[in-house]
Amino acid sequence: METDIGQLKDISREQFRFLYSLSQELNSSEFRESFLEQTLDVIIKVINAERGIVVKYDEQTNEFSIVAARNINKETVKDVTSFSSGIIGEVIKTGEPCLFHDALSDPNLSQFESVQIYKIKSVLGVPITSNGKVWGVILADSLEDRRNFTEDNLVFLDFLSNLISLSLDKIMHLEHLRDENLILRQKVESLQSIPNMIGNSPVMRTLAATIHKVAKTDVTVLLTGESGTGKDLAAQAIHELSQRNNNPFLAQFCGNIPDTLLESELFGYKKGAFSGANADKKGLFEVANGGTFFLDEIGDISLALQAKLLRVLQNKEIIRLGDTQVRHVNVRILTATNKDIRQLTREGKFREDLFYRLNVFPIVIPPLRQRKGDVLLLANYFIKKYSGRNDVKLDPDTVRKLEEYAWPGNVRQLENVIQRALIVCDEKRILPQHIMIEGLESITDFKGTLDEYELLLLKKRLEELDGNRTLAAKSLGVSLRWVQGKLKEIAENQHRDE
Repeated sequence: METDIGQLKDISREQFRFLYSLSQELNSSEFRESFLEQTLDVIIKVINAERGIVVKYDEQTNEFSIVAARNINKETVKDVTSFSSGIIGEVIKTGEPCLFHDALSDPNLSQFESVQIYKIKSVLGVPITSNGKVWGVILADSLEDRRNFTEDNLVFLDFLSNLISLSLDKIMHLEHLRDENLILRQKVESLQSIPNMIGNSPVMRTLAATIHKVAKTDVTVLLTGESGTGKDLAAQAIHELSQRNNNPFLAQFCGNIPDTLLESELFGYKKGAFSGANADKKGLFEVANGGTFFLDEIGDISLALQAKLLRVLQNKEIIRLGDTQVRHVNVRILTATNKDIRQLTREGKFREDLFYRLNVFPIVIPPLRQRKGDVLLLANYFIKKYSGRNDVKLDPDTVRKLEEYAWPGNVRQLENVIQRALIVCDEKRILPQHIMIEGLESITDFKGTLDEYELLLLKKRLEELDGNRTLAAKSLGVSLRWVQGKLKEIAENQHRDE
């Protein structure tokens, strides 16, 4: 069926008004992505249909994909399988508009499974063409015998599809630009640094890409890694890169703080809740409302407090100490720990349900020994930060010494070492003797056997990690069994010495 200009007289005033507004929409400089959904809403209203759908056809694969699907209530239809793919296929095949008053009784259509299952009766469908080929299909249907499924409305739908056809270049160009923009954004993010974190090593580039991606969401993040790696900086970066960045970012250290004190800080309290509570006080969850709340060393909180934190994560609700009123909070929660939470869960020291709530998106912050290429960058950054000068340089032997060291205390330890070096450095050059590191320094400084070095290194690492064997094993790149074997060897040596 070819659209005859003479048929325009059969189009109603309302249809003309819509075609005019649509032509303005398609011609506007600010082309809205939602225009096809709005178009479907009008089609459904004008022809008194129950549903409408726009599909895009791929000639190479002979498949079509859904662009928009709406119902009579102006809602997006999620179950698109209820539309007849067979009828859509017929429109694509013939390239002609179609009108069916009773699809169930039509022998050519009743064979389609969707027509039988969903009892589709009335159908209007027109192709959208571009350069003489079918680009897609507009289809509207009803489960009842609708009187408005007429030739006049088929003409209206055909004129509408021609309007859309005229703007397909614009539609496809915008689609291409969106795809290209997404690809470029991802490339940029993979090269972008993390706010306040210095590093260009492969592991840091991977970390930067991960943080950029998770920052766009609102999921709970669990940051793990050794002490001094910068878990707090990663949390701040997630907030700064998120849509919450105009709202508060608050942090609370949870290690070695009495339960009652920590609970009052987190949840607040009502006047008279305890001795000294002379007025109502908001907790940090309330103060951070709309923003991000970072709980550092989450592995140290008690089981009782864990239960209350679970309620915040599940229901976004808090109750102040001494109060009964439930208060709702909208806050994104980030947590961090240098402990093995999984092991604490197995030992019954950490709630399993809370662990899974916190561990929605885990991020491991790499230790400094895995990012050797960043040591010089960080050292120069700290030199400028604490000296305020650009002319203080590191001697080549000093650089070698810094890069050879294992840095069990990570970035925080390196920062302290540079601060000390600047104090004792008299000139504009930091020499190896200005690098003062407590205990074992580098392999070149050790004069004993390999076995003695291994034992000494293990003891030093356990001291730095508060005796945590699992973390010590991870930091040394060995198995837990190896650590246990070495500790047994140390004990046996001590026993022989006695």
